[in-house]
Amino acid sequence: MNSTAAEAGAPERAPGSAQHPAVQGAPAEESGATRPRRDRLSRQNLAGWLFSTPFLSLFLTFMAFPIVATLVMSFTDFGLRNVTDPLSVNFVGFDNYTKLFEDEKFVRALFNTGYFVVLGVPLTIGSGLLAAVLLNSGIDRMRTFFRVGFYAPVVTAIVAVAVIWRFVLDPGEGLIAGLGHQIGLDTPDFLGSEALAMPSLIVMAVWRNMGTAMVLFLAGLQAIPTDVREAARIDGAGVFQEFRRITVPLLRPTMLYVAVMTSIGFLNVFEEPFVMTDGGPSDSTLTISLHMYREGFNFFHMGYASAMAYVLFVIVLAVTLLQLRLLKDKTA
Repeated sequence: MNSTAAEAGAPERAPGSAQHPAVQGAPAEESGATRPRRDRLSRQNLAGWLFSTPFLSLFLTFMAFPIVATLVMSFTDFGLRNVTDPLSVNFVGFDNYTKLFEDEKFVRALFNTGYFVVLGVPLTIGSGLLAAVLLNSGIDRMRTFFRVGFYAPVVTAIVAVAVIWRFVLDPGEGLIAGLGHQIGLDTPDFLGSEALAMPSLIVMAVWRNMGTAMVLFLAGLQAIPTDVREAARIDGAGVFQEFRRITVPLLRPTMLYVAVMTSIGFLNVFEEPFVMTDGGPSDSTLTISLHMYREGFNFFHMGYASAMAYVLFVIVLAVTLLQLRLLKDKTA
């Protein structure tokens, strides 16, 4: 009787009492089951690292190491004499950075770069958006031809584009000069005038880069639902109201991306003034990148040029963060 009662009460154990051996062995069985899974994940992680090793090696060698070395070099007086004896370099602290803003050429290059960006970026965005709107709804025939025509300058080498524009703007035998002579007009020296040289470069840069903005805006326009446009038209919205209240708000994410990428490219402008004007006349087209190139590779003031590169990096970062801040709430 007592044994039966004991057997009947066996399942009801106190919380602190010993459990069945099978229950005690459950965690061991679970850990044994998860071990193969962990081994499989470890093998997958190892395979992933092995596959990424070529990229990581190239990135560390040609990107990460030069970036860190340039940062260190910006605090030194590294020059031509240190090429054969790098250990003789002297650390100068922030002297290179303080000298930058005492350098009249750098201040002029900073102003020219800002001028190039302030005029060039809005014109590129505006012309790209206009071309995208026309191709999306206004032009029905030969739409593919116009798309290819607008985008062709983007995939053309910048040196070739610059050489062609030098010929177009040449005051003696250029295309514009020839057309002007036929109608009896004198053509100014676009690239030889301090007042016209930078605007000429801006026009060329806008013409070349508007194709990228056009393609991005065209993709954004085609992603706008047609029922939204139809609802606006039913409510009596005109073309301008539809563009202002429907198209522009829905294109803000695309506009933000185009603005950021275009600003970064324009802040780093180098090829256009290097090929077309060499920074002239009288440094009117000298940009930060061109000035940095001269200091680093013509005069071999590598420490000074490295400091200039990091000042440009800070400017690019500040402009990008400002654009993200201004358009953050509107794109959310």
